[in-house]
Amino acid sequence: MIRRSFRMTLKKGKLEEYRRKHDEVWPKITEALTDAGVTNYSIYYHQKDNTLIEYMELKEDNTFDKLEDLDILKKWNVYMKDLLITKSEEDATPIVEELQEVFHHK
Repeated sequence: MIRRSFRMTLKKGKLEEYRRKHDEVWPKITEALTDAGVTNYSIYYHQKDNTLIEYMELKEDNTFDKLEDLDILKKWNVYMKDLLITKSEEDATPIVEELQEVFHHK
């Protein structure tokens, strides 16, 4: 199993809408995650700086890094773009920074 974590920034005042949209996440999104080998995925929020932290566990033979190429993920990014800091007005892809694991306890 591979563990990965990422950071994104939520726009101010958008937490409830972000939660609502994830409570109603599209079935094709969850299917794409499962198909890519994501076995455990959580998103955490820190209010101090509107940071979202994604944590996931991936199967060894995952295709996670190809998810952004899928049309359904591109549509999801457009659906979410008003809530997140994105690459640009034209590119709805959220700015995502991978976090480096510095400690793990089993």
